[in-house]
Amino acid sequence: MIPAIDILGGRCVRLLRGDYAHPTVYSDNPVEMAARFADAGAKRIHVVDLDGARGAGDNRALIQAIAGRDDVEVQAAGGIRTEERIEGLLDAGAHVVVVGTAAVREPELLERVARKHSGRVMAALDLRGDRPAVQGWTESEPLEIETLLVRWNHLPLAGVICTSIERDGTLQGPDLIMLARVLAMTSLPVQYSGGVSSAGDIRAVAAAGAAAVVLGKALYEGRLTLEEALAL
Repeated sequence: MIPAIDILGGRCVRLLRGDYAHPTVYSDNPVEMAARFADAGAKRIHVVDLDGARGAGDNRALIQAIAGRDDVEVQAAGGIRTEERIEGLLDAGAHVVVVGTAAVREPELLERVARKHSGRVMAALDLRGDRPAVQGWTESEPLEIETLLVRWNHLPLAGVICTSIERDGTLQGPDLIMLARVLAMTSLPVQYSGGVSSAGDIRAVAAAGAAAVVLGKALYEGRLTLEEALAL
């Protein structure tokens, strides 16, 4: 189980289905939130720069401050579309860098950085229906899921993060059908995100074969404590 910190305008927020217009703010201090997660026993944190994801600024300094901790691994995501940005985050202490838009639109870049930093790069498969969403989920790409996974399967990636956008932030349960479909197409480790709200949901995602679940709103809304989730 990996807790998530999504940063928008320097604050820790959650979005509903990727809607930037109505964020729910949970903390004005993402670095402090990361410390709380680490103190509670988290071994890794998923940190997303939402401003960077849609190309409207960045929260690089905050992500670097979190990644610089020595008591928790960070997988950094959001607006990471250049080799320079990837290497900057890795140099700053990120254990893994998650590439989304560039993984879909720039396969040569993904292949280059994946081979250069073997096991340190993940690809984000953010799905709205049957199509990958890019640019902070503001645009959809006319590519089949299978096309992307066939392309990614031969790369030395750390894995794939699969997110159901329709379920994200809803607490309505995971999309196990979508997850099963993705798992059937790849041998890469797959992390799942979207709609998880209970211990039963976490168990169902694990039983489906996911390597990990990324948990956000359920933690912030008190549906589960981090200690309970980690115990699962």
